[in-house]
Amino acid sequence: MSLLDLIFPNRCLECNRIISGEELVCEICFGQIHFTHQVFAEDNMLKERCKLLFPVENALALMQFEKDSLSRKIVHQLKYGKREKTGKVLAHWVYERLEFKGTKPDLMVTVPLHPKKLRERGYNQLHLFTETLSQTLNIPFDHGLIRRNHYRRAQAKKDKSHRAETGDLFSITRTIENKHILLIDDVFTTGNTMSSVAWEILKTGNNKVSVLVMAVD
Repeated sequence: MSLLDLIFPNRCLECNRIISGEELVCEICFGQIHFTHQVFAEDNMLKERCKLLFPVENALALMQFEKDSLSRKIVHQLKYGKREKTGKVLAHWVYERLEFKGTKPDLMVTVPLHPKKLRERGYNQLHLFTETLSQTLNIPFDHGLIRRNHYRRAQAKKDKSHRAETGDLFSITRTIENKHILLIDDVFTTGNTMSSVAWEILKTGNNKVSVLVMAVD
């Protein structure tokens, strides 16, 4: 244990107990996380919601993004609490629950931040998550495949009437063909952002898209 750990120990996000530096919550509070128990290669609620917006092969949400829930607190720590390592922990949780059953994707792609947003936040909350999964699953990733064209306020700070304004928000930076892409985001809310990215991938090259999110609203 370093001197920094002694002075500023890592604490459980829920109860504030001192825990290992590699953990997010203590063993007691872990049981309060509402995991979806969805199976990637089977029909589930997230897949049905995606199918209303774009053709999807498979889908998986790790947690439920309920109001005042521990899962919401975890995702907010990742996005706004400058705790990038949260993504690494979430990647391990996904790995323990992810079964491809012969449907393993060829490439992992994250929903990108606009460069201005990236400068403001200092990191993309999806990158360490994806890079950790890439190592454990032996699937390559490409953080540069999709470009965000316009700067927008965070989805969480918009009302529902403005969340659908995603036209021309993304573009693809290179041609890809005959690939099964695993599209990764933190939270699935209306699905409009995910749909915009998915259609950029689907509209050329005979590609397929599956979806992985940390939480579903």
